Amino acid sequence: MSSVVYPAPFIRPNPRFVASSLFRELTRSHYVAQMKQPAILTITSLLSILLFTFHLADDIVLGIEKGGVSNLTAVPIAVLWLYGTLVLAERRSGYVIVLLFSLLATGIPVLHMMGKGVGVGSRIARYSGQFFFVWTLIALGVTALFSVILSARGLWSLRRGQAR
Repeated sequence: MSSVVYPAPFIRPNPRFVASSLFRELTRSHYVAQMKQPAILTITSLLSILLFTFHLADDIVLGIEKGGVSNLTAVPIAVLWLYGTLVLAERRSGYVIVLLFSLLATGIPVLHMMGKGVGVGSRIARYSGQFFFVWTLIALGVTALFSVILSARGLWSLRRGQAR
């Protein structure tokens, strides 16, 4: 004898209906989670591009990089990264572009922490905006690495045929 009380003795829930509605709910929540991933990748990639440009500007202001025409190569890089993020979203080429540039951006904090730029005797130690410089490095590393993970997952799902 079950302890469940039904409103009327003749109304009992159909187990097949309960199972199918539970399956629909689980499938719907999985579908929603799949739909959020491209939006999250777009946001993190855009943040990485923004932080990359902040970082490059800070490098030039501090004299770590020389200002001039040689640094204008960052403009086509940022444009291609932005194109891959916004126009080629959810396509294999877009995922590859975001993956490559995010991998490169992940290396920027590593290079600065190991070598030129950050240290006790460096120019950063005497710079009034040192907090912003270091914070930008850390935030760029976090968002770029997260973009690497999401774009790799996007490529993997395309390979398995789950998304277009």
